[in-house]
Amino acid sequence: MKFTKMHGLGNDYIYVDAISQKIENPNEISKFVSDRHFGIGSDGLVLILPSDVADFKMRMFNSDGSEAEMCGNAIRCVGKFVYDKKMTDKSTITIETLAGIKVLEMTVENGKVVLVKVDMGEPILKAEEIPVLSEKHPVIDEEITAKDYCYNFTCVSMGNPHAITYIENVGEFPLEKIGPLFEIHEKFPRKTNVEFVELIDKNTVKMRVWERGAGETLACGTGACAVLTASVLKGYVGRKATVKLLGGDLTIEWNENDNHIYMTGPATTVFEGEIDI
Repeated sequence: MKFTKMHGLGNDYIYVDAISQKIENPNEISKFVSDRHFGIGSDGLVLILPSDVADFKMRMFNSDGSEAEMCGNAIRCVGKFVYDKKMTDKSTITIETLAGIKVLEMTVENGKVVLVKVDMGEPILKAEEIPVLSEKHPVIDEEITAKDYCYNFTCVSMGNPHAITYIENVGEFPLEKIGPLFEIHEKFPRKTNVEFVELIDKNTVKMRVWERGAGETLACGTGACAVLTASVLKGYVGRKATVKLLGGDLTIEWNENDNHIYMTGPATTVFEGEIDI
């Protein structure tokens, strides 16, 4: 299997052209390649496939083998992958995902993609569509308790579920202890990604994320979009802000005209290789 390792702000995946090569058992392959000791090392596996409704189709698998609906960092890398490898000559393309069709606008320098802006679509705020078990609409400050921990979560879906809460110091927060408790909480029928957020100012927030099926990652694009949405709903920031993640910064905008969330950030190729599977 020929592959390319790429990352968006440190959120790294193994990318495979599944148009030119047949990939079977992607769930098991993802678990193998993700292993940072015995595999290649990544947060998961991304397959680039043909699509009947868009320029390309993306399927992504977490490091535990589960399939996810979408990943903002991964889809930026898909854009760079197909352009840099001359699978397309268009700087604006569409990608089919389990969370719908996404539009990518790519900034190209010297024939390579350096920055990608993604139309992430409208945030989903209805409890049953996120999904989260709640009577609130939108789901703002839903009190949820797990063991001895209790937080008020604002819940948003960007095609995948997110639960956002606010704390004073994300750097010192014991995410590895608390994140898993809420990921699998019974309030979330399909589990959830969990974001812990520190407010910096009206234009800036800082976050750490516990990703469903992957654990803590250096960045989460859909999570950053969900955090911006939640922070606007709570009146903490304006409609455009910088979201600081462990791997770097994303610019997120919730456009008033079309109600869509736009995410802008980098995509980076690390190395290429080939393994027997």
